Amino acid sequence: MTDNSIPSLNISVLHGPNLNLLGQREPGIYGVLTLAAINAQLMADGAELGVNLTCFQSNHEGELVDQIQGGLNTVDGFVINAGAYTHTSVAIRDAIAAVQIPTVEVHLSNIYRREEFRHHSYIAPVVIGQISGFGAMSYRLGLKAIVAHLRG
Repeated sequence: MTDNSIPSLNISVLHGPNLNLLGQREPGIYGVLTLAAINAQLMADGAELGVNLTCFQSNHEGELVDQIQGGLNTVDGFVINAGAYTHTSVAIRDAIAAVQIPTVEVHLSNIYRREEFRHHSYIAPVVIGQISGFGAMSYRLGLKAIVAHLRG
């Protein structure tokens, strides 16, 4: 049930490299849900929250940067799982900082309980918050967090 007196928000969910392989890629770490199933749940959550939601996945850093920059004047907030680019991409970090669109960083696994190289996020300093370790629920919590932040 949505409240029609609340202005609709435009939220974009960005999925980074290898997330297109969810459901078959290391299910002990990333779970058994496919990206399509996660997106379907997010779309249902978005409808319930009264937000317009888009989902985009790419294995290419520049395409993610283009999506972030393309959000200027069209997107109210981002939820991003940059995948491995979290730990390597100054370009994605700089794009988020440049557009100044509120962003929540999410991860399926707890990156701080994994390999040492995954403990650093270039993105964390320029987002409003980070959610990790809850599997697909991390995305759902991230969506609720960005909506609460924007409506807060």
